Amino acid sequence: MSFMDKIITQIWKNFESIKRVTQDKNPMEFWSARDLMPMLGYSTWRMFSEVIRKSKEACKISGNSTSDHFVGADKMVLTGSGARREIEDIFLTRYACYLIAQNGDPRKPQISLSQTYFASQTRKQELLEKREHEDRRLEAREKLKDTEKKIEGTVYERGIRLPVEFATFKNKHIEALYGGITASELKRIRKIPTGRSLADFDSHVELKAKDFALAMTEHNIKEKNIRGKEAMNAEVVRNSRETRQALLHRGIKPENIKPEDDLKQIETRRKKEIKELKNS
Repeated sequence: MSFMDKIITQIWKNFESIKRVTQDKNPMEFWSARDLMPMLGYSTWRMFSEVIRKSKEACKISGNSTSDHFVGADKMVLTGSGARREIEDIFLTRYACYLIAQNGDPRKPQISLSQTYFASQTRKQELLEKREHEDRRLEAREKLKDTEKKIEGTVYERGIRLPVEFATFKNKHIEALYGGITASELKRIRKIPTGRSLADFDSHVELKAKDFALAMTEHNIKEKNIRGKEAMNAEVVRNSRETRQALLHRGIKPENIKPEDDLKQIETRRKKEIKELKNS
């Protein structure tokens, strides 16, 4: 572990040591501004309250409610003579603590190191969220492959047998889902190589929409005993159009969705990571 990693770890331990948790059905973590103040190198409430004021402004500018992250909470303390005196305090969320570190005096080593800590935590969170998003896409892609395999077998038994016929069936599905845009045109718009599947660059919602439309089609073909190329093409168009309407109703226009990272490359990277872990 590098020297900086050790420092960051110590800051994390210090920060977590002053964390408090509400005692109710849905526990929430929070920090006392009075506890945070010395940890960030401030000795007077007057100076620290000015940092809090700036942090509240930053919170407001970012579109967040200050009352959700900065909660006034006075508390009683004992004076040197043993008397009790009420002092001002503020309960802070983790986000509020981050804002305070960002708006503190960077000349204070505690502030500059805390900024480094929060930056590293933010980066870790971004990487975690990205990985979770990739996981959802990979899972949805595998589900779509399974549905495509099932429907290919179903339509083969009922009249769509040649590769060109199945390609036509799939393209009608894409056209209906994307408002008349063909698969080849969509690849051109999204700059996807002609030999690659559109689905490898789809967003999570597109993968789920395709799976839903094709799963309905496969179900109806069997339930209604639909046979023949024309009838099955018409069925996939109906279900894909209905799926499109559901998306549009929720403000999602599938043809306007940006292509995402290649799932094949993500799979390759994941396999490499697993291999490196096994060899480490």
